Amino acid sequence: MSVAGRHAGALAKLFERGARVTPGGVHSPVRSFRAVGSPPMALIEARGARVWDAYGREYLDWIGAWGPALLGHNPPAIASAVTHQLERGALFGLAAPHEVELAERITARVPGLDMVRFVVSGTEAAMTALRLARAATGRSAVVKFAGCYHGHGDAFLIRAGSGAAGAPESPGVTEGAVRDTLVARYNDLADVDRAFHDADGKIAAVFVEPVAGNMGCVPPEPGFLEGLRARCDTTGALLVFDEVITGFRLGPGGASSLFGVRADLVLLGKALGGGLPLAAYGGRRDLMRLIAPEGPVYQAGTFAAHPLSIAAGLAVLDALDADPQLWSRLDRTTERLAQGLEAAARETGVPVRVQRVGSMWTVFFMWTVVLAEKGVRSWDDAGGVDREKFAAFHRGMLSRGVLLPPSPFETAFTSASHGEPEVEITLAAARAALAEAA
Repeated sequence: MSVAGRHAGALAKLFERGARVTPGGVHSPVRSFRAVGSPPMALIEARGARVWDAYGREYLDWIGAWGPALLGHNPPAIASAVTHQLERGALFGLAAPHEVELAERITARVPGLDMVRFVVSGTEAAMTALRLARAATGRSAVVKFAGCYHGHGDAFLIRAGSGAAGAPESPGVTEGAVRDTLVARYNDLADVDRAFHDADGKIAAVFVEPVAGNMGCVPPEPGFLEGLRARCDTTGALLVFDEVITGFRLGPGGASSLFGVRADLVLLGKALGGGLPLAAYGGRRDLMRLIAPEGPVYQAGTFAAHPLSIAAGLAVLDALDADPQLWSRLDRTTERLAQGLEAAARETGVPVRVQRVGSMWTVFFMWTVVLAEKGVRSWDDAGGVDREKFAAFHRGMLSRGVLLPPSPFETAFTSASHGEPEVEITLAAARAALAEAA
């Protein structure tokens, strides 16, 4: 048997063991690789722009741990900061000076963030922000957008894109949660007006990814975010920007700064922790003062503001402050990659649209050239992409050592560790994989 065959057999046995003790053998559904018809991967090392599987095979990685690896995998400065903190203590259960410093630095750079509260995950931040919005407005309904993902809280698991794609909601979500969630079409203000009308004055908040990242990368059209801001101002609903993906990735102040639209509440995560579990929610002072112990809205957590995660967050901000040209370099690298992918697709006759904002990007496999030229504006467009052709392309790239997100509805990420050599390797693999997919 070949070495590859032995590795495949060993990997299959690993996930057979895993499936006996874990649903599907994985701890997050998208890790199963079912959307691309491939066996799941088991990684043991990640550095810079590369990862290694359990059998020593090296891959050029564009997943970036689903967004946190803005600086690349395992940057030495972050590893050093976490190691130093670990020597002083892993967990205190009480307040610590560094969490105050990190909160001060975040509120100083994100527009509209007067106060912030640290939590462990983006799901936790979204769930708490919704509770806060309901308490502040005295209303129960929430507007979200088809294809946008805000974690696995009950109110958000309705047409949520990515790993939840294909199911309108998860079993176990109550009828009341469904009734209180109104789903609108991304980039369609007329449909937002329809949702407001249907809610009859009961909307507490509008949750939106300012750049959608869970139906692939879908940018907001001119006037869309401004229109949401205006409608919330008119109706008294709160505008919540889910910047778990975009925060610090699209610039020092995130999407709020990039697009010049200020939300009432902002969710942060992923890049903030640099690989450690760290998220946050924050916003206007009057709203945040409703959070316990200042106010009646309860939220707590043993691992909130975990010292190791706070140390990583401070190291991330240190690195960003020391390299103000990072975002322009990321933009140039991603533009070069996107142009090269579209050129390769044209050469092979495959209708492809590459959409990107900054260092977020997605290759959409469309059914026709006309659809590719139109692009993806909402889940109505994204849900109709050629999933089988994407899966074939993904398998072709993986066989050539290039790792892409194993879903047609996930955003890929460029990091500070990606440069011209990584772009050239990816484009060479893409030309061959596209020819196979064609």
